[in-house]
Amino acid sequence: MAQSKVFSSNKTLNIGGRIVDLSIPKIMGILNITPDSFYTGSRVQTEKEILTQAEKMLAEGADFLDIGGYSSRPGAEDISQQEELARVVPAIQFITKQFPESIISIDTFRSSVARAAVSEGAQMINDISGGTLDEKMFEVAGELKVPYILMHMRGTPQTMTGLSVYENIAKEISGFFHRQVYQLGLLGVYDIILDPGFGFAKTAEQNFQLLKNLDLFKIHPQPILVGLSRKSMIWKTLQTTPEQSLNGTSVVNTMALMKGANILRVHDAKEAKDAIALFTKANLNA
Repeated sequence: MAQSKVFSSNKTLNIGGRIVDLSIPKIMGILNITPDSFYTGSRVQTEKEILTQAEKMLAEGADFLDIGGYSSRPGAEDISQQEELARVVPAIQFITKQFPESIISIDTFRSSVARAAVSEGAQMINDISGGTLDEKMFEVAGELKVPYILMHMRGTPQTMTGLSVYENIAKEISGFFHRQVYQLGLLGVYDIILDPGFGFAKTAEQNFQLLKNLDLFKIHPQPILVGLSRKSMIWKTLQTTPEQSLNGTSVVNTMALMKGANILRVHDAKEAKDAIALFTKANLNA
């Protein structure tokens, strides 16, 4: 069978001894254990809601489930470590018991939360701060020996909207990746995924510029994760709402695939799965 020319065939992740091949893009489904995440459809809080949404995403093709208890939308409330733990730990317990084969990612910038989540069954760390908000995060990731998603952001969710001035945004993000990957390597973290951080300390115009130039990040050997799902760059451009942005999400996700994205982080697994299947078919038959 012909090999895809867009995707690197040597991009794999070692997740607890399970080798995940990213030569065909994968899907990360979002489960927000929060009352205030920007898209209401992603909020799940009770055990029934969590398991129902997890089951739906897995059935529709999600390869990973990303569990977050801290809303990172612009201006979100800053909650305590204890509150974050109280949200995510039970959710991880519910899912690992009901779906023991699922791969869970913990969406947190706090090393203590990451450690607790992994002890309960999470197998990846998704850090929106790329190690900038907790100096112990890289060390903990090295100790836990789990894949680490390195996202670019400036400031915090409370301050990031005022930190979007760049001379060359792609170059500056690439430099950030180089520095952080080097530091992670010193601590024994080698399964690293890069996320440019769409919407985090970036204007809508900058987000589209990043999408246009996403393939520039292929100079890095690490796989690329893209989180565009239902974000304001879509619904503000289309003058609609997050709830009405599914079609727009599919369009920008397809653009990301064309530029080499290896993982799509989404609220809607089925539509992402369809986009990947059609794009891959067209690409392999090119």
